[in-house]
Amino acid sequence: MNCLKVLKKTVIDSQLYVSLMGTFFAVFFMLEQNTFRFPSVLLIFITYFSGYLYTKYQNTKYFYSIFLLNIITGLVSAALIIFNHNEIRLIKWSIIVMLGLLYNSFFLETYIRKIPLLKVFYVGLVWALVNSWLTLPEFNLSIFLISFFFVTALVLPFDIRDMESDTVQTFPKLIGVQNTKFLAYIFVFISTILSVFHLQTQFAFSFFFTSIITFILIYFSESKRDDLYFSFVVETCSVLPFLFLIIMEYF
Repeated sequence: MNCLKVLKKTVIDSQLYVSLMGTFFAVFFMLEQNTFRFPSVLLIFITYFSGYLYTKYQNTKYFYSIFLLNIITGLVSAALIIFNHNEIRLIKWSIIVMLGLLYNSFFLETYIRKIPLLKVFYVGLVWALVNSWLTLPEFNLSIFLISFFFVTALVLPFDIRDMESDTVQTFPKLIGVQNTKFLAYIFVFISTILSVFHLQTQFAFSFFFTSIITFILIYFSESKRDDLYFSFVVETCSVLPFLFLIIMEYF
């Protein structure tokens, strides 16, 4: 039990885990498109990590320390782009960062997280842009849609978890838990079908195996489950395409 508490405090609550999951999800598509570069991977991790810290520590005593860290990581990210990429990549990255600020910033009268039902799609949008636009020379619609539907599906179980505490309208509140799960199943199914037609064979198989596990985890998503089920187990779905790819490559 103590190990679980330490894990939750140091890895999950620190936003380190979700940032790594998002980064490995992007790496999967970078490998599929043959665009893998370590500076890009580092850029994506720093962007996710600083963005999730900014979101988590809104309206807390730690905010100004986090904001200072955001400035430093922003400068580091800009330097990574300038010295390893081009000005177009810098513009893409800046737009994605701005979208992150619109998601949850206390100085805005209305931010995305306050808008009913929009949160799940917005998170899917940002992650999809990272995978299909930031790391590629040109926008890739197929990767965008695969990422968008898959990530949106993964966010829905978190709405199930938070349905008693959320102050805005969410899908579980509006259509019920079971219908929310059906919606997530549909999104995962669409994402899987797209991957079959648009990804290389071994990548499509990796995504297919991931989808099977994702279906199972969505099925067992209930508001009464411990937070670790969602923030660790469900969150791990994002890294599964990469892990299955490694398994098929080397075993």
